Amino acid sequence: MTTLVLCVDRADDIGRTVGVSMPVDGWDAVRSLVTEVGLADPEDSTVNCLLESLRVTRDLRSDGEDAMVAVVSGAGNSAVGADRSVAAQIDTLLDRHDPDSAIVVTDSADDERLLPIVESRLPVDSVDRVVVRQARDIESTYYLLKQFLADEQLRSTVLVPLGVGLLLLPVLLVRFSVGVALAGLASLLGAAVLYKGLAIDDYLARLPDRTREALYSGQVSVVTYAVAGGLTLVGGFLGVLAVSPVDDSVSGVSLVPIMQFFYSSIPWLALAALTASAGRLLDELIDADRVPRPYLNLPFGVVALGLVVRGFAGYFLEREGVLTHLQLFGVPIPPTERLALFVVSAIVVSLAGVRIAATVDDADDADAETVDRP
Repeated sequence: MTTLVLCVDRADDIGRTVGVSMPVDGWDAVRSLVTEVGLADPEDSTVNCLLESLRVTRDLRSDGEDAMVAVVSGAGNSAVGADRSVAAQIDTLLDRHDPDSAIVVTDSADDERLLPIVESRLPVDSVDRVVVRQARDIESTYYLLKQFLADEQLRSTVLVPLGVGLLLLPVLLVRFSVGVALAGLASLLGAAVLYKGLAIDDYLARLPDRTREALYSGQVSVVTYAVAGGLTLVGGFLGVLAVSPVDDSVSGVSLVPIMQFFYSSIPWLALAALTASAGRLLDELIDADRVPRPYLNLPFGVVALGLVVRGFAGYFLEREGVLTHLQLFGVPIPPTERLALFVVSAIVVSLAGVRIAATVDDADDADAETVDRP
């Protein structure tokens, strides 16, 4: 009774690594193949699969059984072609050795898909799947750490924020409680992760060159961006000054300071956005003699958004008694009507922006057709 110990390689790792013709059968031939595959790619798990086939064959022979070891490998440009190639190789082995049963040795789930092909030709007594054990000793850990430290990008991304956090932790523990120290450390590490994840470092690295190019090209947006930055600082400063302590008996106490900040800062923030968008609009007008439609919509969108935010902030503050009723032509307006007035005004401004942008765009298209017309 002859048992065929069959090592299967559906992905043709062996053929691509050493380029031998398949099938390979016989103890000496397979052992030579192990040496060739191991020298070509020592990290390939196929080496362990081949060695396991030899070990199973040796154990069977030690028990007095007639065992023959062989290797088949898929070849072809598709999965169907690889399976047909394996089927043809198995038929060749059956003609050569006429085995009575088989023991299939694999190293992956993909190789086990060949089992129906083997079972259709001879009985399969066992399936031996090889799982390579990774080394867990200190030498392997040292090797992994050495590879990690050799990568400059990973080192600067992970180790630098971690080192800064560990240095700051004792200082925070001395000055503050454990909870505050851990919260500050977590915030620092989170900011570092976002700094790299959002590619802020790349943007800051390109910022000097972009600023220099903008200055040399005479772009108006450079000045307007600087003005917008100043207006943003003013808005934030005034918003912080507007936040006043609120008595604990007032409902919604946690929301009132936020609404005070937005109510006082939003006009300045909107003015900053308008200034920045005006500079960008002028740059487009100078460069292309026409303004793209999105840049025309932007100022109106900024004003509409500012009206909505200020309207909702004023509504909450007026309901809490922080603001007095809005006077319109001497008539006080209740909070709900005040909010509706701001929202309707925002919608009107937004629609006006869309209408003006469409009109300008149509006029530019008409001028372009007039110029292109022979």
